[in-house]
Amino acid sequence: MKRIAVLLRNILQTLLDLLAAILGIYYTTKYAALARRLGLPRLTPAGRRGFIVIQIDGLSCDHLRTAMARGYAPHLSRLLRRGEFSLQPWRVGLPSNTPAAQAGIMFGENADIPAFRWYEKRSGQTMVCSLPGVVHAIQERLSHSARGILRGGSSYMNLFDGDASLALFTLSAWNRQRFFERVRGLGFLLLFLLNPFRTVKTFVLAVWEYLTDLAQRSWATWRKRTPRPFGRAFPFMRVVSNVILREIQTFAVLLDIYRGVPAIYTTYYGYDEVAHQYGDLSKPALRALRAIDARIRQIDTFRRLMLTRAYDLLILSDHGMTSARPFRTLFGESLGDLLRGLAGESIALYEGLGATYHEVLQAVYVQGELEAIAGNLRPPLDRIPRRLKAFIGRRAVLGEEPPPDMARATDLVVRNSGPLSHVYFNLREGPMDLNELLIYYPSLVTGLLAHPGIGWVAARQDGQVVIMSGRGIRILSSGGDPSGGVVEGEDPLASLEDPRWAARQIARVAGFANAGDLILMGHYDPEKKSIVCFEEQWACHGGLGGPQDQAFLMAPADLGWDVTGVEQATDIYPLFMGRYGEGVPIPALEEVSAPCSNPS
Repeated sequence: MKRIAVLLRNILQTLLDLLAAILGIYYTTKYAALARRLGLPRLTPAGRRGFIVIQIDGLSCDHLRTAMARGYAPHLSRLLRRGEFSLQPWRVGLPSNTPAAQAGIMFGENADIPAFRWYEKRSGQTMVCSLPGVVHAIQERLSHSARGILRGGSSYMNLFDGDASLALFTLSAWNRQRFFERVRGLGFLLLFLLNPFRTVKTFVLAVWEYLTDLAQRSWATWRKRTPRPFGRAFPFMRVVSNVILREIQTFAVLLDIYRGVPAIYTTYYGYDEVAHQYGDLSKPALRALRAIDARIRQIDTFRRLMLTRAYDLLILSDHGMTSARPFRTLFGESLGDLLRGLAGESIALYEGLGATYHEVLQAVYVQGELEAIAGNLRPPLDRIPRRLKAFIGRRAVLGEEPPPDMARATDLVVRNSGPLSHVYFNLREGPMDLNELLIYYPSLVTGLLAHPGIGWVAARQDGQVVIMSGRGIRILSSGGDPSGGVVEGEDPLASLEDPRWAARQIARVAGFANAGDLILMGHYDPEKKSIVCFEEQWACHGGLGGPQDQAFLMAPADLGWDVTGVEQATDIYPLFMGRYGEGVPIPALEEVSAPCSNPS
């Protein structure tokens, strides 16, 4: 019996090896033709393992575990059951958003990124991390002080490129390269004509996604659950993100695996985008996650063929999401309206409430690609992509930056990023102390602390940071451990899971040059794990409280990485540089001339 079992196992292994060889020949032939058409050369491996990072935007470790238990992430669940991968949570830090997290992971530094949106008093400019110029300027600063983890590699659908050689759909590398830029004439159709089934499937999925969004929005409005207005841009951009860009970025990663690119980093935004609108564990959000899980399975299956080099697969998130209720829905006015009422109706207010950063990012990416396609077509065919580009421009808000003269003339600037808000008073260029604000606006701070939608307010005073709530004050010491200091009454951070860690994060952000004169956080309910959001979102992130400040890392079990003690996204950077830093040089190039055989 034992001999029969061994024989059957050997036969099965032989069949699997034969299947792998057949698949290897097929994929090698297919991707060699695609790489030639796109003008992308194959790379000569340096003998060390490469890595593939797949970032699922906005998915906390707790929510991932729930999704796996409910069957919405079958492949990720399978990797854990087999013992091949380990799953660990890690703390993102403040602000809990994509710019700060990706900067920390890719460059080991995310200082002076106080939120997703902030204001520079000196220049009078609003900074928004969905504007290419803003993100590019941040990366320029970061790259001067540290080397990115993607040097010699590729970046897809990210904010920062991590010093990648090829950065497509990446905001910091905007206008550097485009996916269809090298494809001449109608040659880009080859990418899909080589697989008609994928083309038909993509079209069907796009139509289905649009109809699904329409049905879900109608149902939510009728049931009065997370009601949302029928905005112009969201349905179209949801199709772009959850179908079209998702398929293109997956294809690009597969092509890079074939080419032997040493470092690959791609972000899937679908879960985060839908969760903002419907909730973190809503069915629409979990279904978006299931589609992402299917693409991860596809990438994982392909990298196991080892057509060019061996790859480590790392799956992580940049932050989580906390269930939320919009401030305006709860109280009938925006945060800016409340502040103006407390400070005085005569004060000039600027509170930009633009599109979500997903809408802006996707619109920017798609418009650039359409322009590249139009440039490769002859009249009159070039009119089609140009008209599509104009259509997107009309449907999506591409910027939130006000004219400089308007910003300088504004007394009060409110910049909201989820449950976090930075509030600026243009009484002078530099930051203002708490005592100054109390003199100019006597009832402002007390009015904020008495409001049920405000969790806590932070301000500076004589080099220290003062955190206040309606029941107490925590004064953070200017020297030594900033999580120490003096607490009078009830600790304003008592509702958070780790008040001392939270105090360190607040002190750090308050020390940034462009942090607000006041830093506000929406009220957090620890029992319901729900927070008040200053934007129109039903799950949000950017602040502290609940799963929003918790991310996850799924890594090969034999990697031995321990991230349970991580306090900031910057702590992830040394792990990458320690294992792959010497193995990510700019590799030698080898022209694609013929299909390669599988390495022995």
